[in-house]
Amino acid sequence: MEEEVVEEALRSSSPEGRRSVKRLAEAYGDRTHPAGVPDRIGVEDRGGHQAPARLRREVYVSLGSPKIPTRDPGPCRRAPRGGSVRRVTVRLTQYAGGGGCACKIPPGELDALVATLGDGASQPKDPAAELLVGLDGGGDDAAVVRLDEERAVVTTADFFTPVVDDPYDWGRIAAANALSDVYAMGGTPWAAVNLLAWPRETLPMELAAEVLRGGRDVAHAAGCQVSGGHSVTDPEPKYGMSVVGMVHPGRMLRLDAAEPGRALTLTKPLGSGVLNARHKATGTVFPEAVAVMAELNRDASVAAVAAGVRAGTDVTGFGLLGHAYKLARASNVTVAIDAAAVPLLADARAAAEDGFVSGGTRRNLAWVEPQVAFDELPALERLLLADAQTSGGLLLAGEVPGHPVIGEVLPRGDVPVVVRG
Repeated sequence: MEEEVVEEALRSSSPEGRRSVKRLAEAYGDRTHPAGVPDRIGVEDRGGHQAPARLRREVYVSLGSPKIPTRDPGPCRRAPRGGSVRRVTVRLTQYAGGGGCACKIPPGELDALVATLGDGASQPKDPAAELLVGLDGGGDDAAVVRLDEERAVVTTADFFTPVVDDPYDWGRIAAANALSDVYAMGGTPWAAVNLLAWPRETLPMELAAEVLRGGRDVAHAAGCQVSGGHSVTDPEPKYGMSVVGMVHPGRMLRLDAAEPGRALTLTKPLGSGVLNARHKATGTVFPEAVAVMAELNRDASVAAVAAGVRAGTDVTGFGLLGHAYKLARASNVTVAIDAAAVPLLADARAAAEDGFVSGGTRRNLAWVEPQVAFDELPALERLLLADAQTSGGLLLAGEVPGHPVIGEVLPRGDVPVVVRG
């Protein structure tokens, strides 16, 4: 908020009002402009979806009044006489150091961390169910335990910091990303609970409600029940879900089942990482990227299982190259990728050319480069193949109708991944 406006508020408000204004100024000060609105805080709906009338996606602050309420009492009409007013757009991405799956622990560090748990030294006492997929599989997307010969439970959890500024869209994307772990195992999500961390003294709870609503709507579209969850106060907002699903034990998709001679299929275009980085830096919205991230991997998963595919994973924070390497490592094969066949979101290459590359993407490339034969592929193309995706598509060892083939699975060669330019 502009310095003189803050000073005006501090001079004219009560102690409580001054504290509220200062907090809001610190939180929202990068995006302000005059507006004739009343003395209240709300969240304005901009028409991209149908929110309850009481929720508006902008924060309204009337300066010069004795008190700033923390709830919106009703529809906006006009500013009080003599009040100095600013309309402030909340940019959720400014509240996090990273964004989406780009904020994951770097893959090399995570490998080392998980390795400390996979030594077999500790086992459950009298386990109620047989573990079919766990740490020994090479880092699958979810854990799977058998119920009987035809049913196994899939369980997973996923959450991250804001990847877009719109709270409803963030909720949709985070839910689609969490549900994707079940689809990446060939399963069907049955039930989910919310995982929410929220800076409640900085951001209105109305925004948190929008995030939860977005997650609920995507889960319901997937036929997945959502009930309750867990929340904590946190300086950085974070949201995701813990999801339980079901899969047939003989028709799972898993990392260690890729066979030479199979085609390599990718079901969503790459580029969400660089576009999200540009969005965070500039505020530019990329509707195609939002739509792709919020899209469920359900149909692709069902089609893959029906086509007899038994190996796959979803492409998220470690980029296409990182997840291809994990699949090749677990299956003891070499994965060959034809770079020209890999689909990209519109504007992704331009964003990378302009330097909007996250630290997560650069760490991905540094980690995977020793495992990849790149031929003469330019540095920019390498970064795009390592781009940290949020709610990306499925990478499948098999051909799936309607989705592009981007390479093939080969017998194990000198390196796990080969990129052909």
